[in-house]
Amino acid sequence: MFEFAFPIAFLAFPLPLLVYWLLPPYRAPRPSVQVPFFQRLIDVSGEQPQRGAVVMQRIVMQRVLLPLGWLLLVCAMARPEWVGEPITMTKSARDLMVAVDLSGSMEARDFSDSEGRNLSRLEAVKRVLREFVTAREHDRLGLILFGDAAFLQAPFTEDHDAWLALLEESDIGMAGQSTSFGDAIGLAIKLFLAGESDNRVLIVLTDGNDTGSKVPPIDAAKIAATHDIRIYTIAIGDPETVGEEALDLETLERVAEVSNGGYFQALDRADIESAYQRINELEPQEFETLSYRPRTGLFHWFVGATLIMYVVFHNLMALMLWRRRGVNV
Repeated sequence: MFEFAFPIAFLAFPLPLLVYWLLPPYRAPRPSVQVPFFQRLIDVSGEQPQRGAVVMQRIVMQRVLLPLGWLLLVCAMARPEWVGEPITMTKSARDLMVAVDLSGSMEARDFSDSEGRNLSRLEAVKRVLREFVTAREHDRLGLILFGDAAFLQAPFTEDHDAWLALLEESDIGMAGQSTSFGDAIGLAIKLFLAGESDNRVLIVLTDGNDTGSKVPPIDAAKIAATHDIRIYTIAIGDPETVGEEALDLETLERVAEVSNGGYFQALDRADIESAYQRINELEPQEFETLSYRPRTGLFHWFVGATLIMYVVFHNLMALMLWRRRGVNV
């Protein structure tokens, strides 16, 4: 579709007529000869001296090219554009952060796959996360790993292949042996606030209680709730475990409750899958639809046409003058 971006520029089209009607002809000073009998000439002829101007007569081609050239320039100022067909882009409206515990207890091989082979807790988490990410193909995903401290493994991205590759590179103990659950929530809050999405979800997978955070997990969850961040906690492992590896189920439940999220307990791989399925139901994918029409500027065609038209005209005039002089010679 063809249209003008600034049609108001067409108001300039009558300007040459206004100049022609309102302003006097241009007067160029020319040298003259002074004679001693000038007054006698006036008396004899009866003419009185006055200021005048000689207006050059235009040929037919000039009368056509002048308004046509001005029209083309005005059209160029109005910025003609070719507007293409609408292009619609769909993107996720949600930022989803996954925080994975890499403490030493995640090495326990108390999970099994579909073929009955024993898996470590982290291996089971990775396998189920691959399936979970496949179902969230339009979400912007981030990844936090935590142990003695929490650190960002993958910033929010729509490149899920890169996200999965970074997840595969994570290993037991690379963040230390402790569990900084509260610090992981705090880092997630910081990353969410740096983003642009208002739909924020944090999924935390841990098999131990908090043993090294600077901010208690419940306090961090309260801060998250003030920023509309929902936290889903998944407790991985045996609730009967004692010592530093024991599950603090009460804290995990309270964190989920305070942040309006959800709490899940995973004793095996099937439980983890069930937890992710439930999260998918609670957090259906939301999309932002952006639509625009590509625009291609065409003003240079109008300027080019004007330039070519006048170059051709002046070359023709020069050629005619040259031929006329040649005949006269």
